Amino acid sequence: MLIARVIGSAVSTVKADILVGRKLLIVCETSVSDEMTGKPFVAIDAVGAGHGELVLISQGSAGRFTPMTVDAPVDAVIMGILDSLEVDGTTTFRKS
Repeated sequence: MLIARVIGSAVSTVKADILVGRKLLIVCETSVSDEMTGKPFVAIDAVGAGHGELVLISQGSAGRFTPMTVDAPVDAVIMGILDSLEVDGTTTFRKS
């Protein structure tokens, strides 16, 4: 799993039938200290995440294990919204 921040959204009116009605969000991998560390990429939203939220991402074949992504051509899925992060006894993120 990766920690990422939702930084935008993508709209696609033409896509594989199995993806119709699925929300596409642009996310960027984030360190535990909430610094963006990677390139932005698109993930299917399985949990109702919104812009600016810190989320958990599954990638690769693991991204196809949610009820909405089984057998779908999906490489990344948002499967959790973080409420807080604690590292070495220090809270590095808390949802306001």
